[in-house]
Amino acid sequence: MMPVRAPSIRMCGCVVPSGQRCQHMIARDRERKARHDQHRPSARQRGYDGKWQQARAEFLKAYPRCTRCGAPASVVNHRIPHKGDRKLFWSRSNWEAVCTPCHNGPIQSQEARR
Repeated sequence: MMPVRAPSIRMCGCVVPSGQRCQHMIARDRERKARHDQHRPSARQRGYDGKWQQARAEFLKAYPRCTRCGAPASVVNHRIPHKGDRKLFWSRSNWEAVCTPCHNGPIQSQEARR
């Protein structure tokens, strides 16, 4: 049997099993995300429009497997985040086909640290 870490006591007083988050932390993160999203441009304003959908579909047809794990690809990731740079956004050499778990897990975590 693997050893288990002891539960932690959060500042709010909640006792939480190791590796989990209390309801207060979850609520605080939701509020923070909602505040951030109020100021974030829509996907269309960021360039993810019909033209992008067509280019994405063509790219995924040419590269149907995730470059990271080999699973079926469903997302076109920008290797270098474009941050509004239209030239970098449309640079196919900056694109990679990835699966949703790879994109929403390690890739997003890495970008959040930049």
